[in-house]
Amino acid sequence: MSFKQRIGASMLMLCAVSLQAGEQNVALMASACAACHGTNGHSVGGTPSLAGLDRLYFIEQMQLFQTGARPSSVMMKHARGYTEEEIRLLAEYFSQQK
Repeated sequence: MSFKQRIGASMLMLCAVSLQAGEQNVALMASACAACHGTNGHSVGGTPSLAGLDRLYFIEQMQLFQTGARPSSVMMKHARGYTEEEIRLLAEYFSQQK
């Protein structure tokens, strides 16, 4: 294998590891929601389930919490702690939960 091929293969492996780490980080972020919204967003109480939510709806609601347009003593604080990218990742994660 040539040097260029080894570099290319190494880059592909790093990208794959990075994607796996990203997926694990999203699951870890989502686990912070479990206390109120249930494991993987499956609520068993009065709190809304996040599992299966449309990702654009999730993003919109989080933005409303961030700006205070949708008041909630708990969610306003949580939403303000996330970046746009983190909210997008969480939206994708929860939209994929059955």
